[in-house]
Amino acid sequence: MKQSLFVLFFCLVLSCKQSGQNKSAQAMLQKGAAAPAKVEVSQKGKKYRLLVNGEEFFIKGAGLEFGNVSALAEHKANSFRTWRTENGQKSAKEVLDEAHKNGIMVTMGIEVGRERHGFDYNKEEMVLKQLNDIKKEIMTLKDHPALLIWGIGNELNLHYKNPKVWDAVNDISKMIHAIDPNHPTTTSLAGLSQKEVDFIKERCPDLDILSVQMYGDLPNLPNLIKKFGWEGPYMVTEWGATGHWEVPTTAWGAPIEENSSVKANNYLKRYQGGIAADSLQCIGSYVFLWGNKQERTPTWYGIFLEDGKETESVDVMHYIWNGEWPSNRTPIIKDYTLDGKTAHDNVLLKKDRQYVAQIVVKDFEKDTIVYDWEIMPESTDLKEGGDLEEKPEPINGLIVSQKLNKVTFKSPTKGAYRLFVYASDGNNQAATANIPFMVE
Repeated sequence: MKQSLFVLFFCLVLSCKQSGQNKSAQAMLQKGAAAPAKVEVSQKGKKYRLLVNGEEFFIKGAGLEFGNVSALAEHKANSFRTWRTENGQKSAKEVLDEAHKNGIMVTMGIEVGRERHGFDYNKEEMVLKQLNDIKKEIMTLKDHPALLIWGIGNELNLHYKNPKVWDAVNDISKMIHAIDPNHPTTTSLAGLSQKEVDFIKERCPDLDILSVQMYGDLPNLPNLIKKFGWEGPYMVTEWGATGHWEVPTTAWGAPIEENSSVKANNYLKRYQGGIAADSLQCIGSYVFLWGNKQERTPTWYGIFLEDGKETESVDVMHYIWNGEWPSNRTPIIKDYTLDGKTAHDNVLLKKDRQYVAQIVVKDFEKDTIVYDWEIMPESTDLKEGGDLEEKPEPINGLIVSQKLNKVTFKSPTKGAYRLFVYASDGNNQAATANIPFMVE
C-alpha cells in the first residue's frame, strides 16, 4: 500500500512539473505561430533537458502512423513520432499540420535504407542519392512550427553487418544541421549494446540525441546506459507490450500474447522503471503504438483496436501523462479459458467438435459489457522490425452460440488458430485477449 501511495504521489508531482514545463511550448503551438520552433538540448552538470523556445519540453509521446491525433491531445500527450515523411496516406506536411492544429509537436522520421532490405552502404552512388533525396525532404519541412526533432532511420542496426551505415547517418545529421539550425537529430536503435554505443560515439558524433527501442527489458535500460558508457541525452522511441520474441510459445511455436490487462500493468511498470527512473539523461519517450497494426496478431502492439476502441493501455498512458486515471476506465480481464485451459496450456482440439470458451471481466463503472468473438488462423506472413504483415482472414460460421461472457464454437479443420475475444463497455473502450489453439 505504501508503494502504491508513493507511485501515485510520484506521478502527480511529475505530471504537474511537466505540465508547467510544457505550457509555453503548447501555448505557442495552439496560437498558430508560423515560425519554426527553436529546439535544443541543454546540459547542466549531468542533467540534460530538451528546450522548445527556451522552455523545458519533456516528451510525453506516442508512435503514430495513422492513429488518432485528436485523442492523443485529449489525453494530454505533447508529441508523437513518425517513421517516415510519406506514410502512403498523408504527406508529411499534412501530418505536421494536423499535429499543429492539436497543439502537438512531431519527431519526424526519415526513411533511411536498411541493409536487410538490400541497401548497400559500400555503393557510394546509392549513399549520395539517398543523402540528396533526404535533403529535399528537410528543405520542405524544416520551418514547420510543429517540427520537434529529426529521426534519422529506424533500427538500422537490426540484422546488419556494414558499419558504414553510421557514417551515412552522421553525414545526414551534418547536412540537416547545416540547413536547419533549429532542430536536433537522433537515430533509433533496436535495443542497446556496447557495440552500437561505441559505433554511435565514434562514427556519429554529430547526432544530438540517442534513441533506443526496447520492450520487455525496458526497466533495465538506465543500467545499460551506464554500463555501455552513454553519457549524453537519450529518449525511448518505442516501448510497450512484451515483444513477440520475448514471450513463451506453445508447443507448435505460436507466441502467447498477453491480454490487454496484463499489458497495461506492464506498461506502467516499464515506464516507472525504464523511463521515469532516469531524471538525468532521459528526455522523454514515445509509446508504441498509438493506433493499430497487424504484427503477429492484430492486437499485439496497437493500444487501439481496429475499430478505434481504446484498450486499457490508453488508460495507463493517460495516468502517466496526467497523474490521474481517466474518468471512465476500460474493462479489466480477470480470467480467460478455452475448454477449461489457458493460453499457456497448449490447447489441442479435435476437428468438427464443439468447445466452450469463457472470459471473466470486471468494469469499474459496472457498465454493460458486450462480447464479440473471432476465430482466425495463426499468421504465416511473419516479418521483422515492424515490416508490413498481412492480417489473416477471420473464419466465419464457426460460432454456434454465445451468451454474455461465454461462447460455444465448432472447431475448424486441422491447423493452428487463435480465438479472440473483445469485451466492450459502450464507451469506446474494450478489453481483448486471445488463446492460440491447435486442431489435430
